[in-house]
Amino acid sequence: MFEIDRFSRKPIYEQLIEGFENEVICGDFKEGDVMPSVRALSQMLSVNPNTLQKAFQELERRGICKSSMGSGRYIAKGAMAKVLNLRSSMLNEIVRISYELKTSGIKEELVHEAVRRAYKNDTDVSENKEERKNSEG
Repeated sequence: MFEIDRFSRKPIYEQLIEGFENEVICGDFKEGDVMPSVRALSQMLSVNPNTLQKAFQELERRGICKSSMGSGRYIAKGAMAKVLNLRSSMLNEIVRISYELKTSGIKEELVHEAVRRAYKNDTDVSENKEERKNSEG
């Protein structure tokens, strides 16, 4: 199960949504799997039940989960495809940001390097490659 970063600028309910979507993508939650109850998750993650309910409502709106009277909440059919589709729409945002970087004079190779670092889980974007090499010595 994922963790909540209380010091993050991202609201807790958004972290919950992202966490559940990541669990679906990773295969930890599969179609038809029963999701933990609001009460159980509230205790496990130390999160207000209302915040969890808000996240679950958004997941239902996105078609990632469904609720059924008496059966609880479960992962919806096609949830993985829906999450992947939602995530791939983020590519439009990358195109927009890349265009802004281009028009502000940032070299294309620096943008490529930033993406490569992200894929390698090197999320320190405060320094470029050359500055890091120089500081490592």
